[in-house]
Amino acid sequence: MTVRIPLSAPDITEAEIEAVTAALRTPRLSLGPELESFERALADYHAVDDAVAVSSGTAGLHLALLVLGVGKGDEVIVPSFAFVAVANAVFQAHATPVFTEIDPVTLNLDPACVERAITPRTRVILVVHTFGVPAEMDALQTIARQRGLSLIEDACEAAGARFGDPPMDRRAGSLGDIAVLGFYPNKQLTTGEGGAVLCSNAAYARRLRSLRNQGRSAACDPPAAEVETGSRSSGWLDHAELGYNYRLSEMACALGRVQLSRLDQMLALREAAAKRYDALLTEVTGIERPPLKFPRRAISWFIYAIRLPEHADRGRVQSKLANRGIATGCYFPPIHLQPAWRECSSAHVSLPVTEAIAPRMLALPFFNRIEECQQQQVTDALKRALFER
Repeated sequence: MTVRIPLSAPDITEAEIEAVTAALRTPRLSLGPELESFERALADYHAVDDAVAVSSGTAGLHLALLVLGVGKGDEVIVPSFAFVAVANAVFQAHATPVFTEIDPVTLNLDPACVERAITPRTRVILVVHTFGVPAEMDALQTIARQRGLSLIEDACEAAGARFGDPPMDRRAGSLGDIAVLGFYPNKQLTTGEGGAVLCSNAAYARRLRSLRNQGRSAACDPPAAEVETGSRSSGWLDHAELGYNYRLSEMACALGRVQLSRLDQMLALREAAAKRYDALLTEVTGIERPPLKFPRRAISWFIYAIRLPEHADRGRVQSKLANRGIATGCYFPPIHLQPAWRECSSAHVSLPVTEAIAPRMLALPFFNRIEECQQQQVTDALKRALFER
């Protein structure tokens, strides 16, 4: 089937191509100046002390949990309405995810449900800013502080989002003890594959850099002389702890650096596309459009997901759209109902809000350069798919 309108598409310009090409012309393809520049730019943009680039958002979640000391016997509160990586990362840290209910409007963790889910084994609240809408951070910060818990922000879908009352509002990623960004090609900012961990704790940053680079005890970057001669000092092969290869290449960092310089412009394009969909879809009865605004929040539009009528056959709608070359997505199947998690004891929970909303969600084609005529085609095809027999 030929796809005429994709679900997502990265926005790559000549500036990104030139930056990646320039990195390829150097002898330093890893742990070099592009990494340093990208990390500094990310930290400055989010008004935090440090950013540590890693190979994926999932890798970032894993390291964030390890740095906070999460391990066997610990519990981490997570939403089930999220990408499966949030639960997988908890499992990789040998802890137990506690799947918790969401607010039906924001689709983020419901603070009241979070409070009820806390047990003596709870160590962390892992909050996802779903679809680029910041969670209710004031309430979650208060709960974490009062109960002595750490707060991780999964801001992989929320680069550039803001929470709070201007001028005191802050970017998503600067509101918890530690935060994670993701740069997969469908994200607002992409490095192809990649992610970053944000923090303002120097000890966290040092350990993150060690863990991402095989637990090396020496400085992560090999001296320039070693790059030129191909030699390796003894320090390079000293390892203080068991670590991982979660490094991000110089080419990816060069791409990310330029993307970050354009992020606010790209977010404006995405907001404009969301507003066009909102206007066009008023003619499709029965669906629920995502709110364009939330109190005390600036959305970073990750996807544009509607809620189908309660009794609509989503598979049938997707098939009809696919027949017209229009890609769609099901964001998100509840993690606790996924085959990989269904048999785990922690997945034996009832989450009626999540389970009612998830089957109705349908993500429509959405990317920076989507044209109004393409959005009109999607609207027309959706209307036919829902109401034509």
